[in-house]
Amino acid sequence: MRVLQVNAVYGYGSTGHIIEDLHNFLSTRGVESYFATPDKHSNIKGSIRIGNFIDHKLHALYSRIFGLQGYFSYMSTLLFIRKIKKINPDIIHLHNLHSNYINLPLLLKYIAKRDIPTILTLHDCWFYTGHCCHYVGYNCLKWRFDGCSDCDGIKDYNSSWFVDLSSKKFRDKQRLFQSIKRLGVIGVSEWITEEAKLSILRDATTIKRVYNWIDLEVFYPRESATFRMQHGFERGDFIILGVAQRWSGEKGFQVFIEIAKMCPNYKVVLVGSYTHSGDLPSNILMEGEVDCVDELAEYYSMADLFINPSNQESFGKVTVEALACGVPIIVKNSTATTELLGDGCGYLVNSGDVGEYVSHIATIHRNTKEYYSEKCVEFVQKFRCEKILVEHLEFYNLLMRDR
Repeated sequence: MRVLQVNAVYGYGSTGHIIEDLHNFLSTRGVESYFATPDKHSNIKGSIRIGNFIDHKLHALYSRIFGLQGYFSYMSTLLFIRKIKKINPDIIHLHNLHSNYINLPLLLKYIAKRDIPTILTLHDCWFYTGHCCHYVGYNCLKWRFDGCSDCDGIKDYNSSWFVDLSSKKFRDKQRLFQSIKRLGVIGVSEWITEEAKLSILRDATTIKRVYNWIDLEVFYPRESATFRMQHGFERGDFIILGVAQRWSGEKGFQVFIEIAKMCPNYKVVLVGSYTHSGDLPSNILMEGEVDCVDELAEYYSMADLFINPSNQESFGKVTVEALACGVPIIVKNSTATTELLGDGCGYLVNSGDVGEYVSHIATIHRNTKEYYSEKCVEFVQKFRCEKILVEHLEFYNLLMRDR
């Protein structure tokens, strides 16, 4: 079997680690595995680069001017298709394509013409909308009924400066995906899987929930006294942790600011990049990006509590990583996050009232982290990487069966 994955990144970030893990797993199972990204990874067997720095920057610029993300990089995509012909994959597995590096219509037309079994993994909602990666914050259901138009999020992620062509992009995706005879769809949570069944992907050959995974040999409860001391925390400090690739309003950054103000005796530690220019409460510590997974596991392990206040999560990998390190959680009762709260592992917040967070924080502080840890670690066994990687291989075989 020859498998080709396509994604925006490899080896870093949530989806980048997923591509890396799956590539390595397939290689150990005798699968001829390839991955294609806009990044250069020539030292890794099976790596293919799509485009170059100038092409990616021009694609981003044209996307913002003309409102057509995924419609440029024409020559780069043609060159990539030549490489696909040479590999002749049995399965093409598409992950995130919305990072200004691929011509989506050109790629999908080729896949349909060659009748290549293709899998989409829904790390977000972009594959079945006309523009948005997430729509819950806008209370939008246009993607489900009449089709996307007048997009409320047109000025947000990968914004279009002048025109709204979400209707065209929606219709094009509908037509292109329906032209692929063997199309498998993986939802990384029950929530997004059920959403996909109501979308333009509803007629796919197979739609299946396959959770994202974590490596439990990396994420497990660690002794944290030394790490705490190295980062300037005292033994009795109560530490609230938040983790995001990039902090924004959508990720709940303002919620942490309000919590810090209302709980001045607690330490609020936020891992991830940020561009906030105003003053922050003195008990908030911004730790920046952490690329090393072992270091990230140390941050989880030293925390007394993990909070994910995001309104929209297709899965919520950082939440599962925290649980695996024995840390109780407080999460918003929204989208996929509710699936990650095992019995006795923490609490759901049902409103936007920060006071509800503070009430649950006080409960966890009173009970102590140890009260929850064993149940947290037990619950995350369902996300063990070995089990879920095998599910991917089984899905490949299922989609190829009638080829």
